[in-house]
Amino acid sequence: MSKFSFKQFSLEQDRCAMKIGTDGVLLGAWTPLDNNPNSILDIGTGTGVIALMLAQRSHAEQIDALEIDEEAYEQSVDNFEKSPWSERLFCFHAGLDEFVEEPEDEYDLIVSNPPFYSEDYKTECNQRDMARFQDAMPFEELIEAAAMFLSENGIFSVIIPFKEEENFLALAKECELYPLKITRVKGTPTTEIKRSLLAFSRNETSTILVDELVIETARHIYTPEYIELTKDFYLKM
Repeated sequence: MSKFSFKQFSLEQDRCAMKIGTDGVLLGAWTPLDNNPNSILDIGTGTGVIALMLAQRSHAEQIDALEIDEEAYEQSVDNFEKSPWSERLFCFHAGLDEFVEEPEDEYDLIVSNPPFYSEDYKTECNQRDMARFQDAMPFEELIEAAAMFLSENGIFSVIIPFKEEENFLALAKECELYPLKITRVKGTPTTEIKRSLLAFSRNETSTILVDELVIETARHIYTPEYIELTKDFYLKM
């Protein structure tokens, strides 16, 4: 299915290696906006779904997105232009390393649904591999960029595999980014924790908000918490 419709916007995703999935929607819906961000950066935007969700949720005047893959970049530009918030959204066709060389702006909110599989697993499709594999954008590089671009009271928000959480927190601490909220995600009440949603700031806090989110109790029977989180977006919620 190439077209994906939400309540306030639709996206095409036929040219993107990584299709819209639960991870991106979770991050877009969960990311804290307590600091009322005026400027947002979405690193590795893919279809543009997270940037678009944040355009819907916030009053940020400047929402920049970064995408290295040419096909995905062109698709996100199209998706931005067709959205109700086109004047606030802008996509750069660049890798993080290129973007970091010319740091012009600070951002009040930085989000990323970074490539995961750091294991030695590769498919035959290079485009898909680039979208999915950490060597395209190692966590260290992502965290260092966030530390460079984040405004004084900014928030940095990511979704990563739960098994990488400890490592990611340690790397962030080295860059003086401290967790303020952690949500661990399970598919069902009986399955293992699969993902960690992490939000960081420059200010160390003694009260980190830690909780757990279960997505469904049975197939397509969603929990009240998951419905509450995503109901402004999914058509059938």
